[in-house]
Amino acid sequence: MIREGSVAEAHQLMLGIPEFDRPRTLQDLQARLPAGTLVLIAKIDSLLAGFKIAYPLSDTELYSWLGGVLPAYRQAGLAQQLLAFQEDCARERGFHTLSVKSMNRYPAMLRLLIRNGYQIRAVDQFGDQARERISFIKQLK
Repeated sequence: MIREGSVAEAHQLMLGIPEFDRPRTLQDLQARLPAGTLVLIAKIDSLLAGFKIAYPLSDTELYSWLGGVLPAYRQAGLAQQLLAFQEDCARERGFHTLSVKSMNRYPAMLRLLIRNGYQIRAVDQFGDQARERISFIKQLK
C-alpha cells in the first residue's frame, strides 16, 4: 500500500537504508523542505517499507529529492510502485515534468528511471565515475 505520509515517517525509514550514508536529522529534512512537499510512504503488512520525497521547483516541475526501500523489502516492486504513484500525484497537482538526480553507484535506480521513460538532462562529473550525478527529467502527460 502506498499513501501520503509525513517527513517523520520518511526520516524513520531513511535511518534503515544503508545508501543514506550522510545522516540527516529530522530537523534538517524539515528545514530543507518547502511548502507543497509530497511525501509518499510504502507499507507492507502495516510496516513501513519505503518512501519518496518530492517538492516543487516551479509551478510546472516537481523534483523527486529522496527515496528508498528498506533492504528487507527490496525486489518486491516497491520502488516501481512509489515512482508510479509519485507520477500520478504530480499530474493530479498540475505538474508537467518530474525531475530527479541519481548517481552511477546506484545502477538499480538508473535502470528504474530509464525503464520508466526518464531522459538524461545533464551529468555532473566530480573526477570519480561512481560519484557522477546524473540529472533526469520526464514529461508528464
